[in-house]
Amino acid sequence: MKSDLKNRVTQGVAWSIGEKIGTMLLQAGVSFVVLMLLLPDDFGVMAILTSLVTFAQVFVDSGFSQTLIRSKNEPSAEDYSSVFVFNITVSLLLYGALVALSPWVADYYAMPEIRKIAPVFFLFLPVNALCVIQNTLLIRQFRFALLSKVTFAASVVSGAAAILMAVAGYGVWSLVAQRLAQVLTRAVMLWWLGEWRPRAVCSSQRLRSMAPYSLSLMTTDLITAVYNKVPQLFIGKIYSADTLGYYDQAQKLKDLPVTSTMTAVQGVIFPALSKIADQEQKFAESFRQIVMVVSYVMFPVMLGLSAVGYEVFDVFLKEKWMPTVPYFEIICLSGLFYPIAMVAYNIMKVKCSGKRIVQLEVLKKVMLTAILVVVIPQSITAVMWGLVAFAVCEMVVNVAAALRVTQLSLWRFVRTLLPIAAVSLTMYLIVQGVGSWVASDSAVRLIVELAVGVVSYLLLSVAFRLEAFREVVTIIGNQLKR
Repeated sequence: MKSDLKNRVTQGVAWSIGEKIGTMLLQAGVSFVVLMLLLPDDFGVMAILTSLVTFAQVFVDSGFSQTLIRSKNEPSAEDYSSVFVFNITVSLLLYGALVALSPWVADYYAMPEIRKIAPVFFLFLPVNALCVIQNTLLIRQFRFALLSKVTFAASVVSGAAAILMAVAGYGVWSLVAQRLAQVLTRAVMLWWLGEWRPRAVCSSQRLRSMAPYSLSLMTTDLITAVYNKVPQLFIGKIYSADTLGYYDQAQKLKDLPVTSTMTAVQGVIFPALSKIADQEQKFAESFRQIVMVVSYVMFPVMLGLSAVGYEVFDVFLKEKWMPTVPYFEIICLSGLFYPIAMVAYNIMKVKCSGKRIVQLEVLKKVMLTAILVVVIPQSITAVMWGLVAFAVCEMVVNVAAALRVTQLSLWRFVRTLLPIAAVSLTMYLIVQGVGSWVASDSAVRLIVELAVGVVSYLLLSVAFRLEAFREVVTIIGNQLKR
């Protein structure tokens, strides 16, 4: 039984990461093409609309899907139907409210395009609500291969829609089409491939029974969503639309590897860890190994991106987007700490009460508020460094809380990460050194830096006999055998 769970988790992570890597590369390609065809102002407009949708989406789900996933007993048909009806109802109400508010938002930010775009873009909410339960059921069943295929197919369709409309000269509407095509394709495929249909009666009693934990998660998710988008909302008001576009694209390009990897990992480890929550030693060791493997993958990726940021923008995006480079090089550093914080947060979701999670979230957001009050009026560069500082604070708070509810010691946790951090930093310095004397052509320099970075990281891993390297090799070998 234990071996079966480990195999299912490993396969789930492998499928998810495989899909996320494919999707990330596809999205990166689409992003570079669209960035070359559109203006920074277009992305500034979308940053405001996306922020509003992010807030609304938290209320649509209200933490119920995570409650269904966390449940050790199989939820009833009535549970699923009740949550489904709730999702649809709330999404429609919020759609109407956001459309009604859109003229005011357009006037506040002096972005008249929002008036026309909002009624179409906000359709994201009810369309996405259609497939929340289908997605939840597939996660509970560990059918990550199917989810991965659906997600990748949706990315292909949406990417093609965005490029075609951008080439045709539709401007910001190509970004709207991309988001809607992705969620619509995903909804259609999940309903076509999924087995669940809403046959039971909606029960307010079932919703009330799930509400205590669900609403706690909703509160933390809402706080997180608000604070993740607060910089965009203030930057959009204080600075110009193109400056917001530069900031937002630095964030999005940084998020491509970070979000892709962590979405894949979190989607699998939360239901898996929920099943072994009572096995303390196994739970603690699983926590340590997940952090170790995630860090081994993400540390070199994020440091590497920071090292080659100038070359990437110069080769693929040219002069129009070069103001984004210093923001991108800084914000990539936050990607060192965010993945560890998210793994620890999943530990808390499994082991802590909803009240405790909310308390910790409030503590972190008080820290972020203090940082943002200082940095937002200064400059966009100051905002970026402030977000890096907050990423460190969030990691410290989450890890400290996670260690208190597991048997993993602080020293063992730190000892697991130190060798990986040392090897990654050495790789970063080598890449920076090589880049300083390679030919001035950015394309050549980028190729050399990437090759040197990969080779040096692997050689250092072997030379220092990193446990994480051996674990990753074992995982890859087992998956190739399958």
